[in-house]
Amino acid sequence: MEENLRYEDKPWLDFYDDGVPESIEFENTLLHEFLEKNSQKIPDNPALIFQGYKISFKEFDDMANAFAAFLRDKGVKKGDTVAILLPNVIPCPVAFYGIMKIGAIAVMNNPLYADRELLHQLNDSNATHLITLDLLGNRMIDLRPKTRIETIVYTSIGDYLPFPKNVLFPLVGKYKKLAASVKQARNLYKWKEIIKKYGTDSPGVVPEGLDFDDVAMYQYTGGTTGVSKGAVLTHGNLSKQAQQISAWLPDFQDNTEEVVLGALPFFHVMGLTVSMNFAITKGWTNVLVPKPQPGPLLEAMEKFRPTVAPLVPTMFIGILNHPGVENADLSSIKACVSGSAPLPLEVIRGFEKKTGSTIIEAFGMTESSPATHVNPFGIGKRKVGSIGVPLPDTLCRIADLNDSKKDMPVGESGELLVQGPQVMKEYWNMPEETCATIVNGWLHTGDIAYMDEDGYFYIVDRKKDMIISGGYNVYPRDIDEVLFEHPKVVEACAIGVPHSTRGEQIKAFVVLSPGQTATQEEMIDYCIGKLAKYKLPTQIEFIEDLPKTNVGKVLRKDLRARELGQRS
Repeated sequence: MEENLRYEDKPWLDFYDDGVPESIEFENTLLHEFLEKNSQKIPDNPALIFQGYKISFKEFDDMANAFAAFLRDKGVKKGDTVAILLPNVIPCPVAFYGIMKIGAIAVMNNPLYADRELLHQLNDSNATHLITLDLLGNRMIDLRPKTRIETIVYTSIGDYLPFPKNVLFPLVGKYKKLAASVKQARNLYKWKEIIKKYGTDSPGVVPEGLDFDDVAMYQYTGGTTGVSKGAVLTHGNLSKQAQQISAWLPDFQDNTEEVVLGALPFFHVMGLTVSMNFAITKGWTNVLVPKPQPGPLLEAMEKFRPTVAPLVPTMFIGILNHPGVENADLSSIKACVSGSAPLPLEVIRGFEKKTGSTIIEAFGMTESSPATHVNPFGIGKRKVGSIGVPLPDTLCRIADLNDSKKDMPVGESGELLVQGPQVMKEYWNMPEETCATIVNGWLHTGDIAYMDEDGYFYIVDRKKDMIISGGYNVYPRDIDEVLFEHPKVVEACAIGVPHSTRGEQIKAFVVLSPGQTATQEEMIDYCIGKLAKYKLPTQIEFIEDLPKTNVGKVLRKDLRARELGQRS
């Protein structure tokens, strides 16, 4: 190992693929301007495919203009906040780009969230308008009085379906629980009626002065304390991140017949950037998969022949373990991006053998839009187990855990710090959290990592308490707080434990009040409706006391160590 090797020397540059620059001459183009350009260059090319229903780039842009006109008519101005609560259906990206066009701020929300989780994000973001699904319509109408939401727009899975599905859907949609009747309420609008009414409106007019420094969205994440924080992402963050990813794949040209598998949820920052925004800026087709389970994923892969597939480990594992994979033709796939958790070597080998594709592992976080590191795709060296090397224009260093001004030697672990044009502006309305996270221009990731002599980075421990279950980030404090509310519970502490397909499942340790008894099923049932399904604990262990520091702080890491020790 080279003792004098420094992070500022950027040793990773030696392993960039041919054609990948150290620094990018960024195009001064906002996301919605990429859409508008593609609407003119390739108006008839399919932009979105949902269940076989196709929307061209021209139709996409026209619909976004219509939604923008509706919002303007409702008084939405630059800097106002509009919430989106949708799975990967056509109105989701259309609404997002409509919001971008008028300089409003988008807030992407998870449809799987319980009311208490949604209330925090809607109120913290000051959202005044909401677009959602008919399946969630009545819940949102009932929730609205507790928020600042004035207008609710709802769409249906059946709004955009090809023949004969569009004929059959009204007959079977409700029976299959794919549709729901929405009760009458004030300021309630149907998506398709809005698009029809405002579809003849003049093209969206960008507010004067809208530029890269203006806020585009609040992307909510959780902290190790369990408090949900809104990462303030600017138009520059989002546009430059898309351009960074484009520069990383120089062999993939704009406005070609590449097809992206839109399986990662767009309400998640990885899906938002690597699937939705990237495909739109490149002028590629995006195949939307609202329920990314193995069966629908295989069906979409075979039917629509995607060439680029951003997925998370649970999706790769689920596809390989599905009984239909043996006879499935997945040969169209050329490139896969994997993120959110380490991908086992046997899964990489199995999927690449089945598809003939190349899987590149990446790393990012909500606060960095999200990608900061990616493994090379072409002739550059891929290192299994590594998160890869920094993207162009991205600086990284490993800092001493006790003194962030001090760099750790190459090969030794410390905190991963990042700088780059994709790093957020701040946390919304949380100045103290911002100051603790962005110090002297460096984003403190909270992840413990090291860099090898080639400039490849490795995560050796992740954020203190976070659980990654099925590709979703779960913050154990959320589970703790719900269990604390149970009348029999004195204390509770949740951790992640290994799971064969989901990566981790959630186990909670519970201390009951003296004289009380309870069952695992009772505790889990209590959490239903108070937490998103993927946050529900699957195991409960009743113990007498939780391990604590001398000042009374629960030692979650001790419980985790004990649990892993039992399983080893």
